[in-house]
Amino acid sequence: MKNLIKYEFRKTWFTKLIILVITGCAELAFLVSLYLDKNSYNGMSIMILTMLAFGGVLFIGIQSILTMHQDMNTKQGYMLYMTPNSCYKILGSKVIENGLSIFVAGAFFFALGALDVTLLLGHYGQLGQLKEMVNDFLKSMRINAALDGRLFALLTLNFLCSWLCTVITAYLADVISTCLLNGKKYNGWVSLLIFILLSWGLSALQHACTARLVWDTALIVDAAVALGCSVLMYIATAFLMDRHLSV
Repeated sequence: MKNLIKYEFRKTWFTKLIILVITGCAELAFLVSLYLDKNSYNGMSIMILTMLAFGGVLFIGIQSILTMHQDMNTKQGYMLYMTPNSCYKILGSKVIENGLSIFVAGAFFFALGALDVTLLLGHYGQLGQLKEMVNDFLKSMRINAALDGRLFALLTLNFLCSWLCTVITAYLADVISTCLLNGKKYNGWVSLLIFILLSWGLSALQHACTARLVWDTALIVDAAVALGCSVLMYIATAFLMDRHLSV
């Protein structure tokens, strides 16, 4: 399993390095603009860093989905399944590597964002005022939550768990489509349709589990449901691969 995880990481390490380098450049620009009191550049840097945070995490998952699809439909993937490893291990390595990448990237961007916002607002002495404005807005929207580190952490955790579940949902949709239409025309469109249906069902389940809960509890339960469904879909995907696609 360890070697398989390393193999999966080697496929995507360069893209992650590019994201890290771009983030470092944007962070340096933010710190310089903050030091020089360039307000317009501060806003631009924060916007770029926010886009990098969401875009980076999303791209890590998308790249994993594309890699999975490639492994299912190319000679490279065929050679992978010829190795003396079960489909559960092969798929498990993909899930573990992608899950670790998503959560490490999410934790990194969360910590970086918290640091930058604290530096920015602390520098201009408006941190308390901003928190009060946001809390008033939340109350006006009848959201029983307060702006603090715990809320941001729960939102980040919920986003990461939901995105990991979405990636594994795409795995399952791709495997189902390959089982039904391996090498046939419209295989990709069938995968997309199955993915949409599975995602709709998952969304309905999460809504049913959190509809009557308060805001922060709903975030925790929603994340737990996403992780539970991720495990179930991993098992279903590996089972189908082992029964219908292994050589």
